[in-house]
Amino acid sequence: MNPPVKTLVRDGIWDNNVVFAQMLALCPTMAVTTSGANGLGMGLATTAVLATSNVLVALLRGVVSQEVRIPVFIVLIASLVTVVDMALNAWLHELYKVLGLFIALIVVNCAILGRAEAFASRNGVRASFVDGLAMGLGFTFALVVIGLIREGLGSGTLFAQASQLLGARFAFLEIRLHEHGGALLMILPPGAFAVMGFLLAGKRVLDARLETRRGNAVALPQIPPASA
Repeated sequence: MNPPVKTLVRDGIWDNNVVFAQMLALCPTMAVTTSGANGLGMGLATTAVLATSNVLVALLRGVVSQEVRIPVFIVLIASLVTVVDMALNAWLHELYKVLGLFIALIVVNCAILGRAEAFASRNGVRASFVDGLAMGLGFTFALVVIGLIREGLGSGTLFAQASQLLGARFAFLEIRLHEHGGALLMILPPGAFAVMGFLLAGKRVLDARLETRRGNAVALPQIPPASA
């Protein structure tokens, strides 16, 4: 029986987040999060590949033998990444110039192959699509949050050049926090690891508090209704 949609969405975006819980796909996470716009573009491209690959794997799970499933999954993912790469080059060339190298690396993103093997190959098409979409959005959420923190502290901007990367419709996202720049460390690799560490610690503290509240709510005694 497939898991409920609500459970899949919560699992992908928060409880089992690709970056903050599974600690997967850290290479693109650290590489493209120098700005929120870069993180958003990379996250959406990965989401498209994740959701589509999950659907294809779910459709073929009864056809592909267990002995060759991993090579078949890799070929499917590589084909989808090629299509996304060519589409970005054709219609979002500015974004492609920034993310072109990292788009190709989606093929070896262990989160995509991991969801294909752990979930899509064992569940139906609908559940697999929801799982891929939720995991991709959770990944996008992580990239955007890390990117905004690094960009804000390192450059004094938020979503800088979003209109050039994502199109004129996203110009409203561009915000200048101050005119004095920021801390160079934040847009360098050490800054990425520092931000990642603080966010991981914050998530664990928040999860512990939420779990405590749930436990307290369950432990509250039930007061019987007053008799007439």
